[in-house]
Amino acid sequence: MNNFLTLRRLQAAATFFCGCVIVGIFVANWFRTLPSIGMAGLTLTGLVYAAVHRRVGNAGRWPVFAAVALVFGLHLSSGLQTEARHWPDYGLDLVMQLPFLLLPFAFWLLPPLPGPHLRGLWGLFVGATLVAAAGATANYLAHAAVINQLYLQSQVMPTEPDHIRLSLLVTLAAAAGAALLWHRAVGAQWRPWLLTAVGLLTLFLHLLAVRSGLMTFYALGFLVASWLWFAKQRRRQAIGLLFGLLLLPVVCFVAFPTFRNKFYNTQEDVCKVNDTKEANRYSIVARVYSYQTAFALWRDNPLFGVGKPDLQAEMSGRYAALYPAIGRSGQILPHNQYIYNLAAYGAVGLLVFCGGLFYPWWWARARHAPLLLAQYVSLALSFLVEYTLETQIGVAFAVFFLLLALQGSLPAADEDAHWRPA
Repeated sequence: MNNFLTLRRLQAAATFFCGCVIVGIFVANWFRTLPSIGMAGLTLTGLVYAAVHRRVGNAGRWPVFAAVALVFGLHLSSGLQTEARHWPDYGLDLVMQLPFLLLPFAFWLLPPLPGPHLRGLWGLFVGATLVAAAGATANYLAHAAVINQLYLQSQVMPTEPDHIRLSLLVTLAAAAGAALLWHRAVGAQWRPWLLTAVGLLTLFLHLLAVRSGLMTFYALGFLVASWLWFAKQRRRQAIGLLFGLLLLPVVCFVAFPTFRNKFYNTQEDVCKVNDTKEANRYSIVARVYSYQTAFALWRDNPLFGVGKPDLQAEMSGRYAALYPAIGRSGQILPHNQYIYNLAAYGAVGLLVFCGGLFYPWWWARARHAPLLLAQYVSLALSFLVEYTLETQIGVAFAVFFLLLALQGSLPAADEDAHWRPA
């Protein structure tokens, strides 16, 4: 059995299943089970490796993986205070959050993937993201007038996956492509293509004009400029990057009606914040009142919250009491993962969530891990304006790419002259 299920073959199988997760994130609406097949395959491969080779690939680094799995434990614990009528919602939530349990377990069992495999997976991710962006762009060009008008109505162009997750994926893919280019981790014949892909993804991000992705993109851009200036002493490159970051939105404002209309819509949206009934029409207004409603709910349940399965019903009741002018369409859950968790799990639960999810960054803080940093910046900032982890694709995006970036910071047995994407 050892001769057949060799380490090389099992690593090839793990890489294949990682590819299933990456592609599955983009095709979930057509092949809904593909991400789940990838995660189940990774877990099975890890179990086979541990059984056949009688060892755990990352046995000594179990706290890093256990910390991420702790987030699943938080969701599991909410059953202790769930009302009987919300047990079906509790079960659905556990299924949706399974990546927080399965993926850390799988990556803990398996030894770190070889460098060429990691570079191939990040290249696949950049390519899949580019295809998704091309599809959305083609649809936009076919219906430009209608879609441009949607941007004045707090809506955006149709995308696969949804526009919020796609904007974060595009930002991370652009960061991955730039990191691969910077470290010369791809062959010379592929560099012009990868550079073109990064440029096209950057332009598409502005055409898509989703605030979450744009905020993350510019935050990462200014972080890179700071790194060039202070750590690498490359002042000219830093100034050039800063100039590009300042010029780019100006050019896109002129060139892309979607970007321009989103700017005007955001201005109008912000100006309506003090009018409660406008929460029925404007997304930022609805967010503000959802935060206030969630805080009111949390103040009555400060330590352990109301439990996630009960959150929707509790929010509806509090909306009716505090803001009767807001109709059902404006009664949204708080589009802020921190506030969402605060209301659902209380201060104790929020502390557990942040400690578990962000511990791997603390563990890797002394290592050169630009992709891990990019993913954490994406998550931390998106959490401010979205409940990123409350959709299947959002959970898969958050957990999988966090652990994939972490792979590059783990010591690998293979000799590789090129950079291990970290």
